[in-house]
Amino acid sequence: MKRNLVRRNFLKTGAGAAALSFTLARPEWVFGAAANSKLEIGIIGSGGRGKWIANLFEQHGGYKVVACADYFQERVDDLGEKYGVEPTRRHTGLSGYKKLLESKLDAVAIESPPCFHPEQAAAAVAAGKHAFVAKPIAVDVPGCQSIEASGKAATAKKLAFLIDFQSRTDPFFIEAVGRVRQGEIGKIVSGQAAYLTGRLGLHAEPGSPEARLKNWVFDKALSGDIITEQNIHALDIATWILDAAPLCAVGRGGRKLRVDVGDCWDHFEVIFDFPEDIVLSFHSKQCGRGADDIMARVYGETGTIDAHYGGVVNIKGDKPYEGGETKGIFTDGAVRNIATFHESITKGDFSNPTVAPSVRSNLTTILGRTAAYTGKEVTWEEMMRTGEELDLQLEGLAG
Repeated sequence: MKRNLVRRNFLKTGAGAAALSFTLARPEWVFGAAANSKLEIGIIGSGGRGKWIANLFEQHGGYKVVACADYFQERVDDLGEKYGVEPTRRHTGLSGYKKLLESKLDAVAIESPPCFHPEQAAAAVAAGKHAFVAKPIAVDVPGCQSIEASGKAATAKKLAFLIDFQSRTDPFFIEAVGRVRQGEIGKIVSGQAAYLTGRLGLHAEPGSPEARLKNWVFDKALSGDIITEQNIHALDIATWILDAAPLCAVGRGGRKLRVDVGDCWDHFEVIFDFPEDIVLSFHSKQCGRGADDIMARVYGETGTIDAHYGGVVNIKGDKPYEGGETKGIFTDGAVRNIATFHESITKGDFSNPTVAPSVRSNLTTILGRTAAYTGKEVTWEEMMRTGEELDLQLEGLAG
C-alpha cells in the first residue's frame, strides 16, 4: 500500500506531468475541437458540500456541471438552478445516481454521505466515468476494499480516479514529508495526532428517516463515526508521514456531551502500534470549546515534524525547515485536486496515486474505531480477516 507520494505529487503538478505520454488519453481529448472543450461533470450529493465543490469545478474553467443527484428534490433543484442543469437531469432518491450515470457526461464528483461512496464509485467506473471522490472513501472494511478495486479498475479502463484529501496537495506538507523520507529527522521514535473541534450543527430536527439522512454526519453507520468521517484528516497526515499502516490499536472513547442526535461518539483516545516499534497516540473531540487543532507530530532522533491542517507546517531540529502556514488548505487543496483531476483526464495519466494512501488512512480510522468500540486490542490482520460490514438501516427511505 506504500506509495512515494512526494514524487507522485510533484509529477502531477510539475513539469514531469507534461512529459507523460498523452497516447493513453481519449483521442478526442488530445486532438481536435474537444481538446478545447469543457469536461461535462455530474454531482452526486447536492447538499452543502456538493454545492461547494460544484462551484469550485465551475471556477476552474475546464468543467461544466450538467447533471446532479441527491435524495432530496430541493437540493438538486437548488444546485440545478444555480448551474443551469436541465430539470430532466436532476435525479432524486437513493438510486438517483444510477440515472445520472446513464446520461452523457465525462466525470462525476461523489459528495454523498460516505456510506454510499463505494457503491457509487464502482458504478461510475463501470459506466466509464472518471471519478472524483470525497473523503472518507468508506465506512467499513468491505467499502474500503471496494474503493481499492474501483481504483484499479479505473486504471485498467484508462479512467481518472482521485480521492480529495487536501493536505497531500499542499507545498509545505509535501516538502516537509519529503524531508522526513530523506532521513532529515533521523530515526523515528514516536508520534502524536489530534483532531480537536467543537460540535457540528443539526441539518434537521431528529425523528424521521429523512432527518437521519440529513443528519448523516452524526450517525455511525452513515458516516463511520467522527474518527472516520472527520478525524481521518489527522490520521491521513500521520500515516503519510510514517508511510505505513498500523499493526494494531487499543482505544477508548464515548458519548458524553453531544447526545441530542444520532449515535456517534464525541471523543476518542487511541494508541496505534506501527512497524519498527513506532507508537502513535491519537486523540479527538467534537464537543466543547477552547481547543481547536488538526495535527500530526512525529518525533525523530534529530528532529520533529510538526504538521497542522490549517496551521503551521515545519521541521525543528538539526536540519530545520521553516515551512509556513496552511490556513486556506480546505479550499486550496480541493482546487488543486480539481486541477489535477482535469490534467489527469486530458493528458492521460491514469495511475491514480491517491487511491492506495486513502485506503490505508481510511482503514486506520476503522482499526482505531473498532479498538475503541470493543475496548480490546485489535490487530490490522484481525480487522481485515473479520471484514465487518455496517448495516446502513435505510428502511423508510425511497429508492
